[in-house]
Amino acid sequence: MAVPSLFSASVVLVALFCCYATALQPSTHDQGCVHLPIVHSTNVDYFSSKRGVQLQLANRSDIAYYAQLSIGTPPQPVFVQLDTGSFELWVNPDCTAVSGADAAFCERIGQYDTTKSSTATSLGTTKTLRYGIGTANISYFTDTITLAGSSTALQAVQFGVATASEDAFSGILGIGYGKDVATRYLNFVDQLRAQMVIRVKAYTLALGSKDAQEGVIVFGGVDTSKFAGKLARLPVLPADRSPDGVPRFWVDMQSLSITPPNGVNRVYDASKTPVFLDSGSTMTLLSPNLTAAIANDFGARMSDDNGFFTIDCALARLNGTLDFAFDGVTVKVPYKELTREVSSSPPACFLGIMASEKFTLLGDTFLRSAYTVFDLETDSIWMTQAADCGSSPAALNSVQDLSSVTGACGLSELVDSTSGTLAPSSSLESVDGGGAAPTRSGGSQAPGTSSENNRARPTSGTSRRSRSSMGLVSSLGMALMLHILT
Repeated sequence: MAVPSLFSASVVLVALFCCYATALQPSTHDQGCVHLPIVHSTNVDYFSSKRGVQLQLANRSDIAYYAQLSIGTPPQPVFVQLDTGSFELWVNPDCTAVSGADAAFCERIGQYDTTKSSTATSLGTTKTLRYGIGTANISYFTDTITLAGSSTALQAVQFGVATASEDAFSGILGIGYGKDVATRYLNFVDQLRAQMVIRVKAYTLALGSKDAQEGVIVFGGVDTSKFAGKLARLPVLPADRSPDGVPRFWVDMQSLSITPPNGVNRVYDASKTPVFLDSGSTMTLLSPNLTAAIANDFGARMSDDNGFFTIDCALARLNGTLDFAFDGVTVKVPYKELTREVSSSPPACFLGIMASEKFTLLGDTFLRSAYTVFDLETDSIWMTQAADCGSSPAALNSVQDLSSVTGACGLSELVDSTSGTLAPSSSLESVDGGGAAPTRSGGSQAPGTSSENNRARPTSGTSRRSRSSMGLVSSLGMALMLHILT
């Protein structure tokens, strides 16, 4: 739903048909899914004009994920932010309403001109979309949308064209729930299924580690070369049972623990809580008490005025993890994926978790280490540890097939400190995944809910001391850290 957009990796999504054979589909050219590679903005082959841009905390455009769509006849290419936490597609942000590098990026994402498309139709209706950061006043149109790099063309898709926006540097592709759940019309995912581009209303997300510079999203299928073991099924909490009463991808997290370099796991108190999965949020948002406990263990006892916790950059090179446990699976997030580094002299690093009184969500600092299937047919999330041992996207004939899918990657016992995922083992023998919640730059807010500012900070009295003033991570990893620094 887009929450703190401040810490995610940018991406371009280039659509390709799934054409790799797997046990799921024996065909050599699979027409039942759409495979979109996710390319991070740090890849110098893309967004080359951004190479010399100084990254600052105030800039959000460098750290979000973008999908490339071509809209209209003839096609007009635009980039939109990929967001599992919102429900609608809109384009054409007002670039004068943002500043700095965000404004420069906004100018490069492309604009859609309804007068230049022979297939554009105005629906004569308007709406205001509100996000954790930013708003957009839109007018609804329908038009053809082509997925770049493929012959897939969706006809008469409804979306918004902004007439004004505030604090928005790109449009948004909301891929949350659609018609009769969160919208009154078929949204983008609905249209993929309705127009028979995909066989099942589900998609899988593997963002890839910060170092990998690419990931994959597969609409209507899975990529077994991007995870290890079996997928654990987690029921999505119904809206009337969710913390905010909105139909998002809320699931129950059973516990949160830390495994520092010495391997001694410690579970945080009161960490059993509902969370929702939000690719539009670069940060993970947790309760103030829980955030303060984690930050303290990373050596940060107080947040700054914007709610960010400064940590030692050397922690990103330690072999520890923060472990998110759900029923049937535990996703281990390496310290590196939890660290946000900002160019400066010397470099400054921040914890990828912020405090929120209103929401508990798992943003990109979590999702980079998870392989996640968003199953909109049975209201389920299927999840396991992310890995990377190749590329083998394939279509699903039924979401029931997810219960028997096994990842092609094995896992070593230790986390690779240079990767955002667990390192594949030398053999590709599969192992079962074991295991004992907006604010961002985008993501529409459902009617009747209030916006959450992504710069939330812990209230007074919420910090808590750990075993030492240096924090658990700092104390247990000190010997290794000193080795790294010398």
